[in-house]
Amino acid sequence: MADASRAPGLIQRYREELQVRHYARRTVNTYEQWLRRFLRFHGRRHPREMGSAEVNAFLSHLAVELQVRASTQNQALAALLFLYRELLERDLELEGVVRARTRRRLPVVLSEAEVRAVRQRLEGEAALVVGLLYGSGLRLMEALRLRVKDLDVERCELTVRDGKGRKDRLTVLPQSLVLQLQEHLLKVCQLHRGDLVAGWGRVVMPYALARKYPNADREWAWQWVFPQQNRLDPSVVQKAVKRAVAEVGLTKAASCHTFRHSFATHLLERGQDIRTIQELLGHQDVSTTMIYTHVLNRGTLGVCSPADMI
Repeated sequence: MADASRAPGLIQRYREELQVRHYARRTVNTYEQWLRRFLRFHGRRHPREMGSAEVNAFLSHLAVELQVRASTQNQALAALLFLYRELLERDLELEGVVRARTRRRLPVVLSEAEVRAVRQRLEGEAALVVGLLYGSGLRLMEALRLRVKDLDVERCELTVRDGKGRKDRLTVLPQSLVLQLQEHLLKVCQLHRGDLVAGWGRVVMPYALARKYPNADREWAWQWVFPQQNRLDPSVVQKAVKRAVAEVGLTKAASCHTFRHSFATHLLERGQDIRTIQELLGHQDVSTTMIYTHVLNRGTLGVCSPADMI
């Protein structure tokens, strides 16, 4: 029996296949972890010695014994499907898999007053990032992956590159953030110039562009909007939001993603059509966007309680 842990190159080849197909770095890391868990579950047997039965057993184990969410089980399935279909060139039969339960939960949404109160307690880069989460409907990592060239101040537009589903999209850039962004970018530009003088100032380029444009990684347009050693650590923003929520005294389980939910809900409340909101959020299916109709202040159909009419 082959030991997958002693099969040099399996994990590396798996990563390379994902990277060649332009999967996001976080997705590559997540899929690798699922592959490792699958191998450990089956005593580190090589995947070539296993197939549909072993994959089904692992997925059922996740649902029955670990009681993971449906989205988590689907993520594991996607990782293993890629392994067998793309790397090992084999199809899997998935009949008989115990599916994890799909729990449809309404998103946590803050009122406009609550958003304002939380934002007032944030400072520096965290305040600017949260401004983009709420003002542009971004996911946290979409905000932290922004490059200078993705901001169009003149048109008040923002381009999200390689978002969820590896899609690009346009969304709004709030006019209220323009001055703050310009001041922030001025400081970042000064740091970048200093780094160039010191022989640094290079940034990671997407895909094969580093070979196609060997000097582009030093250009200002390609630099991160929120740089640190590479780019701003998401935990910095997450901790700042958690502190601000506690200071305000909110009992809602608010997080960075709550500002994206609030962006969509507040647009609906102001009469924006659902299709436009779908495009701004980058949802593939409008049914995903429709969830926000269930958290409007006035109910799904604008229904008022009879108690408020007496």
